[in-house]
Amino acid sequence: MISHDANPNIHHLRSGEKEILLVGTAHVSKESVRLVDEVIKREGPETVCVELCDSRYQALTQKNKWQDTNLIKVIREKKAFLLLSNLILSSFQKKIGEKLGIKPGQEMLQAIETAEEVSAQVHLADREIRITLSRAWRLMGLWTRMKLFGYLLTSMFNVEAIKEEDIEKLKEKDALEALLSELGETLPQVGRILIDERDQYLAHKIRHAPGEKIVAVVGAGHVPGIKKNWEKPVDTTELERIPPKGKGVTLLKWAIPLAVVGLLVYGFTGPDTGVGKHMIMWWILANAVLAGLGAAVALAHPLTVLSAIFASPLTSLNPMIAAGWVAGLVEVLLGKPKVRDFEALPKDIVSFKGFWKNKITRILLIVVFTNLGSSLGTFAAIPLMAKAFT
Repeated sequence: MISHDANPNIHHLRSGEKEILLVGTAHVSKESVRLVDEVIKREGPETVCVELCDSRYQALTQKNKWQDTNLIKVIREKKAFLLLSNLILSSFQKKIGEKLGIKPGQEMLQAIETAEEVSAQVHLADREIRITLSRAWRLMGLWTRMKLFGYLLTSMFNVEAIKEEDIEKLKEKDALEALLSELGETLPQVGRILIDERDQYLAHKIRHAPGEKIVAVVGAGHVPGIKKNWEKPVDTTELERIPPKGKGVTLLKWAIPLAVVGLLVYGFTGPDTGVGKHMIMWWILANAVLAGLGAAVALAHPLTVLSAIFASPLTSLNPMIAAGWVAGLVEVLLGKPKVRDFEALPKDIVSFKGFWKNKITRILLIVVFTNLGSSLGTFAAIPLMAKAFT
């Protein structure tokens, strides 16, 4: 059951004997911070639900959490793009926060602090961010991934263009949710996972939180979705499942290298055996040049660029390894990020220049851009190799 409060940001919900006050906030609004503190103190709930997962909770409450990041593990587990995407989203939110003069996520921190003051239990209600991003990533094709990365990078420039008259509008709606909503319109498949699924998950977690009197603090953009799904059954097990790789993607990963090998074999065994040499030349050139260019654009160490150049023609024939992983590991081994890199990370990701300056984000960029260059090299090489027969 749902009823309404005089304050448009407060929504009364019920579930059996439970009374829930749903507080819609903007993650970069001073007014939201004040409202959260006021509501929790006034209501004295048994439980305070917050729109955080454990990873985001740790990141907010533990300033040195980034220092535990194992970049080698991130690269080996193929999570460089996921981590980089998360950092870009954080950058967007931090920039908006700077314009509004408030720390992003401050209302969630306030909810936690005030909950402790009134002896209320803190309940984390959001789905783990790694699962959300992994589900989105697994369901995207290569072209969609490229569009997503381009969209995220573009969002960093768009923040700089925000004018004074736009600031009040941003206070009315969570800036990050607005970005994700726009992304959902551009890439519906991604929006469903980033927004719609989380609305369902949040509704379920809040409805099943312990206690009979609950205050739930969520981004304003999630309020309509939570209310829509309030009385619907939600299968959280399914929402937490990482989908297996599609058979089509797996077949394509093997089909392309097999097709290339087939072309090379035919080039050396066909009527004109000299064609094979030209085909190898085009394969090596296309892969090496574009992968090396990708690493260079990310300002990789010269030895890292060379590793990308030499690795790409070989890794492009092996679906189990990518040139970007090789380049990223080489860059880490050449100079592991120091404590000051982790300490500077929150500040550096606020600027486009900072992403290339900070050793951590630069390594992630090297992985992503080298893989992108290698993929483009593969697609460019195949028609060039086929043309050698004419």
